[in-house]
Amino acid sequence: MRPSELTTLVSGLLHEETQVTDRGLDLTVSEVLTVETPGRVDFGGDELRHANCAAHEKVWRNDEDDYQWWHLEAGQYLVEYNETLDADRPLRVQTRDAVRERGAFHPTLELTDLGRIPLSVPPGGIRLKENARISTVLPPDEESE
Repeated sequence: MRPSELTTLVSGLLHEETQVTDRGLDLTVSEVLTVETPGRVDFGGDELRHANCAAHEKVWRNDEDDYQWWHLEAGQYLVEYNETLDADRPLRVQTRDAVRERGAFHPTLELTDLGRIPLSVPPGGIRLKENARISTVLPPDEESE
């Protein structure tokens, strides 16, 4: 599968020409959440509870900007995407190189559905602009199909 064919498995693209790259298809951040109170996970699932999360504050960098920025300090966050996956088999989602090279990352995951994904931010922090491309969906290996 070529990267351009991933558009059949991902909906909600903001700008296909920019998001489809030689490597895969980039996903964009729609929201950054802070975990405020813990969730619960038990053995049987009867006591399973969601964590309470709140949207992280955004700020304007310039008055002329169309979008705001998240100023993220060191720590753990949850991110939500503008896009959704509609895949019948898991697709690999990994941190985009531009984000990783600035010290932030999320785990590489095999997903058929995009939910909230944890984002780790380094001690120096990171600034993310609304709709920034933060993850890449990789085409499935031809051998594993």
